[in-house]
Amino acid sequence: MRALLQRVKSAKVVVDEQITGEIQHGLLVFLGLAQQDDLAIGKKLIDKILKYRIFDDEQGKMGWNVAQAQGGILLVSQFTLMAQTQKGLRPDFAPAMPPAAAKALYEQLVDYTKIQYPQVETGIFAADMQVHLVNDGPVTFNLEVV
Repeated sequence: MRALLQRVKSAKVVVDEQITGEIQHGLLVFLGLAQQDDLAIGKKLIDKILKYRIFDDEQGKMGWNVAQAQGGILLVSQFTLMAQTQKGLRPDFAPAMPPAAAKALYEQLVDYTKIQYPQVETGIFAADMQVHLVNDGPVTFNLEVV
């Protein structure tokens, strides 16, 4: 399972010209699910995201997590994060979890995240989403758990 975290000043997801999720200051999290992933692995990753210190503290150092920074989380499914790109000129999506299983796990992870942290917005699974963001820094991290 992979998550691409971007510290943002603002972010939103638009589907069919409608905003489906929007945050101001916080984390935009693109989430990729692999075939072997399960809820236990997902909870481990969500817990890490919630504790990951990438926001400036009083000293201007990356010492605060999203809760300490009073930010929101915009959680967006993105199967392309699981692509194999080492060979050839076309991504191989074979490692990605099949759509039906991925949707079920993604929804469980959204529910888990909302229980752990109240300020969570989402995109729409498998929709054609336009993601708008203002990256803060820019600060971007790739997290992976197995």
